[in-house]
Amino acid sequence: VQLQAFGGGLVQAGGSLRLSCATSGFSFDDYCLGWFRQAPGREREFVASVTWSGGRTYYADSVKGRFTISRDTSKNTVYLQMNTLKTEDTAVYYCALEDGSGGYYPRMSTKYDYWGQGTLVTVSS
Repeated sequence: VQLQAFGGGLVQAGGSLRLSCATSGFSFDDYCLGWFRQAPGREREFVASVTWSGGRTYYADSVKGRFTISRDTSKNTVYLQMNTLKTEDTAVYYCALEDGSGGYYPRMSTKYDYWGQGTLVTVSS
């Protein structure tokens, strides 16, 4: 299983950025793809997730209304559109896959089975 996240960068507060996570190397019947982030000195936290077959989405309260997760099933890619960025959104963003073998826990990082390498998002004031 391979997850490759990209699209991070430096943006001013109030700006937008779109992250992508390309997936390959598996053939699960269904799964959940999530975005998590980790800021310096803080624990990794849930951002958003989407179930692949049904497209059901989940969001952290801190990003609801500003971030949108989506998927392109033809490209096996999940996106995170981030709008109205704040300085507190600065973090390394990771995409992860939960294969559902133990049930689905779309907000729990410990339940995800595979992780990408992370992409840095820096929001300046």
